[in-house]
Amino acid sequence: MSLTRRALGLTLGAGALGLSACGPRPASGGRTVLRAVDVHPADYPTVTAVKWMGEELSRLTDGRLAITQFPAGQLGTEDDSIGLTRFQAIDICRVAVAALNNAFPETRLLALPYVFRSVPHVRAVVDGDIGTELLNVFEGRGLVGLAYYDAAPRSFYNVRHPVSEPGEMRGLKMRAPQSDIFLDSIRAMGANPTPLTFGAVFSSLQTHLIDGAENNWPSYQSSRQFEVARYWSETEHSFSPDALLMSKTSFDRLTPADRELVRDVARRSVQIMRVEWDRREAEARAAVIAAGVQVTQADKAAFASTVQPVLDKYLAEPRLRALHERIAAVA
Repeated sequence: MSLTRRALGLTLGAGALGLSACGPRPASGGRTVLRAVDVHPADYPTVTAVKWMGEELSRLTDGRLAITQFPAGQLGTEDDSIGLTRFQAIDICRVAVAALNNAFPETRLLALPYVFRSVPHVRAVVDGDIGTELLNVFEGRGLVGLAYYDAAPRSFYNVRHPVSEPGEMRGLKMRAPQSDIFLDSIRAMGANPTPLTFGAVFSSLQTHLIDGAENNWPSYQSSRQFEVARYWSETEHSFSPDALLMSKTSFDRLTPADRELVRDVARRSVQIMRVEWDRREAEARAAVIAAGVQVTQADKAAFASTVQPVLDKYLAEPRLRALHERIAAVA
């Protein structure tokens, strides 16, 4: 994965803001301030969890370690965040696994449709040995995996009509994350996939550049996409999580004790995130339904059948097939 022109421009702009590529930022009094970014707003569960991380690090080190945050896409898209983190313009980023699939093939398994049965299933997987293995894949490319956060289940929504079965997806232009898996999956379900960044979805729905998208309840509500795309289809086709990543250079510049502390606090932040996520998901669902969104229960078995060729394509790779079998066996 190369640094995009946009990410390069943001890196240069970040340098002008004092966020130059120089690892964790020293502050007065011997403090080290880690810089974290997220495209979601300040009250979103992932941002709340990283805020807790900063507070916990500060408490445990008497203020010697801290985190400052740049939420709401202040430093660009998720793709930009990955580039900025790899090149140490920032220290920590939270991104959807879909944004990592092309550069880190092992993460594709987490994004494939209908791999996970439920939220407890995906949590059991990422909390166990498989999750640890899939956090370790990043270090060869300038990143350190700290944790996986919830971001599921994901379903479809559109501006046109209710969708209960795959045939009703035909002809719809659906936004997809910039991931081959999501593009292939949406195409297999009968729609026309259109790759767009998350921040471009609302205006694209308004102008009918696209007819719909897919995401989770909190993102659908916090982005206000429900105001224009008022037909929600409960496909729950993906339980793809988010990844919390750190610049490897920034991580390596910490002392061994501080590295372990950052890892430990990040692991513990997952439970903080999940409590917030469960609350926010329920509130988001209730809010958009109260605002008039029509929810349709989809035929999940029919949708799963349409994407079986996509699974067969990716699971032809022996390592992914072996991981898939292990995931299926997790209770």
